Amino acid sequence: MTDDVGNLILERLRRMDDRLINIEGDMCDMKTRMAAVEEHIGGMFIAVSGVNSRLDRLTDRAQRIERRLDLTDAR
Repeated sequence: MTDDVGNLILERLRRMDDRLINIEGDMCDMKTRMAAVEEHIGGMFIAVSGVNSRLDRLTDRAQRIERRLDLTDAR
C-alpha cells in the first residue's frame, strides 16, 4: 500500500517537474521577445524625437519667411 502511494507521489512529482521545465522554456522565450519589444519601443522614441526636432526647425523657418514677407499680423 505504501509503495503504491509512494509511486503515485513520485509520478505526480515527475509530471510537475516536466511542466516546470516547459514553463522555464516559455519564460526564456518571453524574456527574449520582451527585450526585442523594449528595443523597438526605444527606437520609436528616438525616431519621434527626431521628427519633433525637424518640425520645430521647420516652424522656425516658416516664421522667419512670414516675417520677411510681411505676412504676419502686426500685433
